[in-house]
Amino acid sequence: MRRNEFDQPVGDPLPGWSPRPRPAAVTLKGDRCRLEPLDPERHAAELHAAYRSGADERDWTYMYAGPFESAAEYYRYAEAAAAGTDPRHYAVIDLAAGTAVGTLSLMRQDPEHGVVEIGNVMFSPLMKRRPISTEAQYLAMRYVFEDLGYRRYEWKCDSLNGPSRTTAERLGFTFEGIFRQALVYKGRNRDTAWFSVTDGEWPAVRRGFEAWLAPENFDDRARQRHSLADLRAARPTAP
Repeated sequence: MRRNEFDQPVGDPLPGWSPRPRPAAVTLKGDRCRLEPLDPERHAAELHAAYRSGADERDWTYMYAGPFESAAEYYRYAEAAAAGTDPRHYAVIDLAAGTAVGTLSLMRQDPEHGVVEIGNVMFSPLMKRRPISTEAQYLAMRYVFEDLGYRRYEWKCDSLNGPSRTTAERLGFTFEGIFRQALVYKGRNRDTAWFSVTDGEWPAVRRGFEAWLAPENFDDRARQRHSLADLRAARPTAP
């Protein structure tokens, strides 16, 4: 523990630190999907159809907006979302199908301190339990840590949203606690669960992502051979 001239404990110095760039309207390409700036003209109709492919509207329960009954209603939402820069919204494009199948955003941007949150994650049933959903998360996280040089990457959700909390931990986020009565949305209270990944943790998280997404991690029925958590915990092999 470092101490100052008054014998008080202080944090580690960050020599050369400077504010980071804000997330930009970039395209990030993977093997299964790409992230591109949300464009209502190109994406809204495909996204609305993808979201409506589910059996019911349960995926919208913990979202601030939605569900959207009509394509026109979703278009207006997408138009407003695409016009902003914080949150910066991206569409997830399935490379095999060539269509938009989900969205996410980089939000609560704090360039001065190198902190950003992944939010507004709305993956359609066409992405559920498919490697494409993990790759989309990987592409966003890699962009934040490696291209933008941020120090902290956050995930927040309703504390009652069990699937979201499970996903955060699967992806390598660390649970940090619950902010009680943090928000009001859809006319109800939200206690917010906080998670994060830091830049010091990113190398191990990246190693796990890349090992999990590798073709050899899947059998001929597209089932994983090793879990993401196991691969993240594995020691790196010598070069």
